[in-house]
Amino acid sequence: MTSPSIQILETAPRDGLQNEDTVLSTADKIELVERAVAAGARRIEVTSFVNPQRVPQMADADELMRQVPRHPEVNYAGLVLNRRGLERAMAAEVDEIDVVVVATDTFCGRNQGMTTAQACDEAAGLVQEAREAGVLATVTVAAAFGCPFEGEVSEARLTEVLRRVVDMGPDEVALADTIGVAVPTDVTVRVGLARGLLPAGTPVRLHLHDTRHTGVANAVAALDAGVATLDASIGGTGGCPFAPAATGNVATEDLIYLFDRMGVDTGLDLDVVTSATAWLQDRLGKTLPGALLRAGAFPPN
Repeated sequence: MTSPSIQILETAPRDGLQNEDTVLSTADKIELVERAVAAGARRIEVTSFVNPQRVPQMADADELMRQVPRHPEVNYAGLVLNRRGLERAMAAEVDEIDVVVVATDTFCGRNQGMTTAQACDEAAGLVQEAREAGVLATVTVAAAFGCPFEGEVSEARLTEVLRRVVDMGPDEVALADTIGVAVPTDVTVRVGLARGLLPAGTPVRLHLHDTRHTGVANAVAALDAGVATLDASIGGTGGCPFAPAATGNVATEDLIYLFDRMGVDTGLDLDVVTSATAWLQDRLGKTLPGALLRAGAFPPN
């Protein structure tokens, strides 16, 4: 009998750093990526190709993606919001792109300067162009569980947005709990909704934030719902510059511990990731929210 498994996509270099006051050097970002690779990460979101005036932490995106050491078994992803971002990502030879569509108009306006419908139109062209170039394309529906400006996002609204996303024909769809409001029952329902709309075999990914300490519980619900991939960030770093009080992603090491104890394979080494957390904490000059560096694994080594 095959052991259960789930893939963890490492987002620390992108989502983990985009909201930090301390801007890491390109060399430090490369080391962070290499530490993730050494831990067993096979999909890493390296950076975002966005306006550096709006997100200065990502100003070195082109240089970083060109310099990061390549490994045949590792996919490097870049987040893009528009055609200019896609052009930059393709020139830097990304393996995959992540295109974001925000589920509410108010947040989409703050994040991308357009309505959700306009963002869907933009995303459709980006997905088509990426796929024609042989680059894997994920569409992430941000604020899929709740919006910092409009509050609850109804299932009807999410369905409306997902129908637009399905028409784009992406390789993968991600639901993002951008502000960390979801609970396990939300995950069960909304992942089920997405799977019911998507063509058979299209993977569903979940992007979790641990703002209200529901991230680990939501990860278990995602596994039960058949989610193929979970986003997580070394140390629990992360946040959105355009969402008030947004805090970090669920910590990679916390998920590894959880799934190891459950007998679910992640392919990641807990000790190596925890060591990376200690390194990143030193570089950022702050205590990171992940639990494992503080509490340690069990039983102790």
